[in-house]
Amino acid sequence: MKFFIDTANLDEIKEAYSLGILDGVTTNPSLMAKEGITGEENIINHYKAICNIVDGDVSAEVISTDFEGMIAEGEKLAALHSNIVVKVPMILEGIKAIKYFTEKGIRTNCTLVFSAGQALLAAKAGASYISPFLGRLDDISSNGLELINQIKTVYNNYAFDTEILAASVRHPMHIIHCAEIGADIMTGPLKAIKALANHPLTDIGLQKFLEDHAKGNK
Repeated sequence: MKFFIDTANLDEIKEAYSLGILDGVTTNPSLMAKEGITGEENIINHYKAICNIVDGDVSAEVISTDFEGMIAEGEKLAALHSNIVVKVPMILEGIKAIKYFTEKGIRTNCTLVFSAGQALLAAKAGASYISPFLGRLDDISSNGLELINQIKTVYNNYAFDTEILAASVRHPMHIIHCAEIGADIMTGPLKAIKALANHPLTDIGLQKFLEDHAKGNK
């Protein structure tokens, strides 16, 4: 399972990369705005900065909702760095754009996926990744993990190459459950990734080892 971090914060990306487990980065306009990154030139430069930190894929999102606008933005983003994956919204114009990008050899991440039907359309169009937002489904009392499982079944049935990028991951158990289902990738906040390392018995055991070691060296 690949680990992506969902942020535009360069310090968080650097920290995740330093752990040795980071495979890529996902961003979106909201995350850029959270870091105070606004304006086309600043956003472009920020994507370049992210690509200079990580070795893996970096999803860069278009903001247009029409086919022509998505193509113009996507081609510009893809030209920035070989690691860039163009992030396209799950709308019919987006499906058309994904098909176009696929034929041009530009990799895509279909975002804002909330149903197996949407995931099927994206795979048919040739999306490299699809991003089902499991946390946002949980927020409305729907089962986000069940969607991941359903998509996995559909993709296995037809051997689609599209990878499932479980998005809107909120906590470590989301990550564990996605791994059990077989999602190809998870993307979430740094705190959820780091929380995987925590266990009270590890803390207790380490403290006992250190105490015993200290006693033996007195």
